[in-house]
Amino acid sequence: MQLSNKKDKGEEGWQNQVVVKLRNIIWWNRPLKQMPFDIVKDANGLPRVILTEPGGSSAEVLPHGGRIASWKNERGEEMLFLNQKANGKSPVSRIKGGISLCSPLLGNPRPDEEQSSERGTLWSIDNDILHQCPITNGSSVNLILKSYRKGLLLSPYSFELRLHVSLSPGKLTLIFSIKNTDKKSFTFKFAVRNFLSVSDISEVRVEGLETVDYLDNLLQRQRFTEPADAMTFDNEIHRVYLSTPPRIAVIDHDKKRTIVLHKAGLPDAVIWNPWGKKSKLLPFQCDKDYKVMLSVDSAAYEKPIVLKPSEEWKASQELSIVSSSYCSGQLDSKMVMGALANYNKITKN
Repeated sequence: MQLSNKKDKGEEGWQNQVVVKLRNIIWWNRPLKQMPFDIVKDANGLPRVILTEPGGSSAEVLPHGGRIASWKNERGEEMLFLNQKANGKSPVSRIKGGISLCSPLLGNPRPDEEQSSERGTLWSIDNDILHQCPITNGSSVNLILKSYRKGLLLSPYSFELRLHVSLSPGKLTLIFSIKNTDKKSFTFKFAVRNFLSVSDISEVRVEGLETVDYLDNLLQRQRFTEPADAMTFDNEIHRVYLSTPPRIAVIDHDKKRTIVLHKAGLPDAVIWNPWGKKSKLLPFQCDKDYKVMLSVDSAAYEKPIVLKPSEEWKASQELSIVSSSYCSGQLDSKMVMGALANYNKITKN
């Protein structure tokens, strides 16, 4: 009797599954490396720290003002809204948008102001690493800003502000700390302003703020409660959401893409878009800029932070890009949030 050389289909399918699983195990346990950053000068002569990763995504950090001026995905698409044609006396003050830090300690009267004052203070590269990064397939930089340096007084209090910016595939992470180097205690509010680029503001939904209380800055900061439905936009909005969940999803229907904000140590959030009439009055916005941007900020607003001498406060935020698909004509945001949670579990293990 002659034996057949043909494999049973069931056996072949089982073997293929084993091969796929082995490939996944090898991929997740592959040796990764931390890539260095580059420093270049832009057209205005300002230094920029360039972060890259092998997948093709990139980020640009401006030491002047500690601003993240760009974050692009692996296809070169810009994730942040940035207006470099705004009015200003200096090249630094003409750059608006991106991601910036806001606090009275940095000269901003309130972290929820529509316009934050820009001192353009030059941060330094920090040799004392704020956050020891695990070995990842990306790059990072650590910056430091001291309240008093070479005759420059930022605040009546003495402090050190450290900023860690890390880029990895599909993620941009910011970790920051403020240390009280003064002889007396002080309090402050703090916010991270994230100007996100969107295809069309009228086609954007925000998930994660349902039934959360907020202060409406357009109505003398009266307190209201957000409805149970997802947030959509058809007019000017400027709200401070109090004690929010740690994750907020910004769902862009046209781009079929979701950006998830995950924050720690910053219990509040600020949502802002000036809409048409207000946009024309703002020096850093063009008439139609409001259509392609949404400010979604991480903040410590309702309860100011109190720091005693030598104490240090830390917080962080992570922006993640999640590809989305339509489901019955709408994006399934719960699926997106669940997929992100599972992804984070896998990458941490």
